[in-house]
Amino acid sequence: MLAADFFHVDCAVTLQRLYCRFVMEVGSRYVHILGITANPDGAWTVQQICNLLMDLGDRAAEFRFLVRDRAGQFTASFDAVLADAGIEAVKIPPRSPRANAYSERFVLTARTEVTDRMLIFGQRHLRTILAQYEAHYNGRRPQRSRQLPPAPGPAALPPTAPMSGSGAVPSSAASSANTSGPHKSQGQDWWPSTGTPQGRTGLGAPP
Repeated sequence: MLAADFFHVDCAVTLQRLYCRFVMEVGSRYVHILGITANPDGAWTVQQICNLLMDLGDRAAEFRFLVRDRAGQFTASFDAVLADAGIEAVKIPPRSPRANAYSERFVLTARTEVTDRMLIFGQRHLRTILAQYEAHYNGRRPQRSRQLPPAPGPAALPPTAPMSGSGAVPSSAASSANTSGPHKSQGQDWWPSTGTPQGRTGLGAPP
């Protein structure tokens, strides 16, 4: 399944509003940033989805649905291009952004990590920044759905010392206490200074 949406960024100097068009592969969370423009009309949107289908190639047959909102940029030609590739466009209910939750979550992540942390000076600057972020998000960002190994269980975690005042002895302290005192084995009570074990009946043993 695919999820498509727009998000906008306001330039700091020119105060121009730019629109970014992206599509996410829901199964792997892989994001395709298709283009950036100041005038996202229907013809531009159709061209971007055509470019995406060309990039996907034979992989386009793996997707059956594309979730989108009811914005005016998604025209009948947009849905027709998807239908030719065997993908059905699914429109979410009006004023229901949560129905396209995967796209909305990526928009929040991109704004929090990138666009809200720097001043964007123009279209070229935004295109460069988002290209770098796309490579980071798809290649190095940890995603649980991208076949990561499971988190380590309790047996793999190192022992943790209890909080102060709990009355328990940390494992490190317990081990040091066991090794620092005199060692006693069966049939003997103490180690004399010479290092030779002595029984109770031996020379110098306490009565």
